[in-house]
Amino acid sequence: MCSMDRQALIARKHEVRRRLERAQRELEQLQTLPPTWRTRRRIGGVQQAIDRLMAEEHTLRLAIDRSS
Repeated sequence: MCSMDRQALIARKHEVRRRLERAQRELEQLQTLPPTWRTRRRIGGVQQAIDRLMAEEHTLRLAIDRSS
């Protein structure tokens, strides 16, 4: 794999990591709010986003390792 491809993977992993950290902060904030149906629904959506981002980060880590 070309060094440029590896750099693109690393850049994407950093972006995913930033989004993941932002989502985790949002989740922490939501969890401090009163438990209304709207809050619970939003928490579920943020948790799903976190799961997707974690899976993508893992996939990117594997791809970066393979490109070395």
